[in-house]
Amino acid sequence: MTLSKEIAAHLLDIKAVYLQPDAPFTWASGIQSPIYTDNRITLSYPDTRTLIEDGFVEKIKESFPEVEVIAGTATAGIPHGAIIADRMNLPFAYIRSKPKDHGAGNQVEGRIVKGQKMVVIEDLISTGGSVLDAVRAAEREGADVLGVVAIFTYELPKATANFEQAGVKLVTLSNYSDLIKVAKVQGYINADGLTLLKKFKENQETWQD
Repeated sequence: MTLSKEIAAHLLDIKAVYLQPDAPFTWASGIQSPIYTDNRITLSYPDTRTLIEDGFVEKIKESFPEVEVIAGTATAGIPHGAIIADRMNLPFAYIRSKPKDHGAGNQVEGRIVKGQKMVVIEDLISTGGSVLDAVRAAEREGADVLGVVAIFTYELPKATANFEQAGVKLVTLSNYSDLIKVAKVQGYINADGLTLLKKFKENQETWQD
């Protein structure tokens, strides 16, 4: 089993991911979705957490060997980022969703040296908007952001377009395509559910039509 499918199996087993093609969830964006993901739950399961952190370290060494600092996005990327930085013996920082409204007004917490090569850690990619905002904030502070590494991506076309437009490399440990394959094999969904889930990946606006 590949790392992607192994992580997908863990996410399903610990109920970090729910699949409901017949009773969709409503995301904060208003999108009606057959999937809901809460990767914060992974922190409560040592075996899953270790699998994920080992995967992060492997992917970062493979894709961004010149990395000099790890940054986590607030809030879900912070614990994973801190663990990864410790494992790799690298400096750590975290990026707020917006600057503080008091004190120094920092958005990036930690010490960043101008030109320092950074990898940003995120837990979940939907459209990519929030993590790309974090990347821009880090770049304003002088970081040289090499790319983003995330646990899971819904593989939405909008996310692909957003990362391409921003010129930011995205690497993920697992993805929607592998997850729904694992879900079908393990009996979480039937053939009709799989068809609906595939349609959502292709176009989240018309998958229910």
